[in-house]
Amino acid sequence: MFSLDTWQEIFDTISKNKLRTLLTGFSVAWGILMLIVLLGSGQGLSRGVEYGFRDDATNSIWVRSGQTSVPHKGLRPGRNVQFTNDDYDVVKSGVRGVDHITSRFFIRGNVAVTYGDRTSSFNIRSVHPDHQYLEKTEMVDGRFLNPMDIEEHRKVAVIGVRVKDQLFRGKDPIGEYIRIKGVPFQVVGVFTDIGGEGEQEVIYLPISTSQRTFGGANRVAMIMMTVGDATVPESQAIAEDLKLRIAERHDFDPNDARAVFISNAVEGFQRFVDLMGGIRMFVWVIGVGTLLAGVVGVSNIMLIAVKERTKEIGIRKALGATPWSVMKLVLQEAVLVTSVAGYFGLVAGVGVLELMAGGLRSSDFFKDPAVDFKVAVSATALLVLAGAIAGFFPARRAAAIRPVEALRDE
Repeated sequence: MFSLDTWQEIFDTISKNKLRTLLTGFSVAWGILMLIVLLGSGQGLSRGVEYGFRDDATNSIWVRSGQTSVPHKGLRPGRNVQFTNDDYDVVKSGVRGVDHITSRFFIRGNVAVTYGDRTSSFNIRSVHPDHQYLEKTEMVDGRFLNPMDIEEHRKVAVIGVRVKDQLFRGKDPIGEYIRIKGVPFQVVGVFTDIGGEGEQEVIYLPISTSQRTFGGANRVAMIMMTVGDATVPESQAIAEDLKLRIAERHDFDPNDARAVFISNAVEGFQRFVDLMGGIRMFVWVIGVGTLLAGVVGVSNIMLIAVKERTKEIGIRKALGATPWSVMKLVLQEAVLVTSVAGYFGLVAGVGVLELMAGGLRSSDFFKDPAVDFKVAVSATALLVLAGAIAGFFPARRAAAIRPVEALRDE
């Protein structure tokens, strides 16, 4: 441990060179401030982009029908590709790697929903039970759709929390009947969705019931599925297999880019992960580079201090001071200046992030910029290491001073 006399000597040296020490400390504080702000901003950007994936499963593949754009087997382009229940069955039973799967049927026109004397319009989605896993639907009361609802064409409905608020106004909706286009459906569940208010104003119906009730025959608009923990190449293989099967069923060229539209969320999410990894690396490089500039300044100032105290160090060594004791003195001063300045920079950086978070609360692309505990610990360790590095070379030079040469120094 360092003695009280050593600390007093260090503080005495600092007090004699206040301006120099202040400017040196400012460079270190500025470096750590920039590092914290950059890391927090990177975290805010990462959370903002991740917020964009909040609604749908990130391991999902979505397939929408389109219109052919190239001739195939004597058939002209411009044909509409219409998915059916058979396509759903083929994909479900034939495509390997599919975890949860659902198709969706849309009711045409303005959909009026009535309960008692209250009427409003809501988004109606006719789906299979597995749709719950595609949209991250969270049940708050009752249940979601089940296979028996599909098989028996039950007239049941699962409503969003905002539908409940608007139609039932505090009354328990479970077991009550709502009328959709004049057709009664029994409410069996209430859900919420982290996708926001729009997703909470949705009513889910069994797809088989909607097709029969609202003239949908066996038509579906889109097919969606999750692929478990498939990697990007595995998800691409699943999507390719899926497209080949649909192309064979509907007689279009598998390379026709407009016949069907496939959205692979696994690819999109991996691009996000790679992008965020690159941004974090860039932030660390820039932040650490800025901090190193301050450390170099500390090192240079300590070299000047050693030069000014050459005779003093020579007298110490002539009186029996060991090289290590001289090194400790210089190292301790460097670590002290760096750590104190860095701490103020750390606090200032956190303060800047708090101001940024308060001013950008309404932004969906930049959310909650902050640094976590691990980053704070890492920054603290980096400060101590930076102080040690800043003082090492001046300390080594001080320890190498020979007493005779030092006493001759002017």
